[in-house]
Amino acid sequence: MSLTHDRKSELLAAVRLFDGVDETGIGRIADVVLEVDFSPDRVIARQGEIGSGFFVITAGSARVVRDGERIADLGPGDFFGELSVLDGRPRVAQVIATEATTCLALSTWDFEAVVLDQPRVALAILRGLAGRLRELTEADRH
Repeated sequence: MSLTHDRKSELLAAVRLFDGVDETGIGRIADVVLEVDFSPDRVIARQGEIGSGFFVITAGSARVVRDGERIADLGPGDFFGELSVLDGRPRVAQVIATEATTCLALSTWDFEAVVLDQPRVALAILRGLAGRLRELTEADRH
């Protein structure tokens, strides 16, 4: 079943990475995302490969594996692939669907176009990544 533009916007607005993005920015992202279904055990993103997209899980679940070790579990509202899309370097982990999983996928070129067109999207992403980095660096101190 295909999601409506309004439902895509609603799902994207709930993603932590997009906190602070206004309705126009969310709508612009919703304009270009594609709904993609993955079967259980399907690799969505492969460690070491250059990423061509950013993903938001809308249904189902996935596991994140780095160097053969499970490091996280993801579910609806979680996102992945942003680092490789932003810096053009290989993915640092593999993401595998653990059940039938649906994602909203944003290609690298559409991601870049939205960021250039919508400064609030760029600012929200910067803040989200800074928050993740802060969590990691502060966790090492405690």
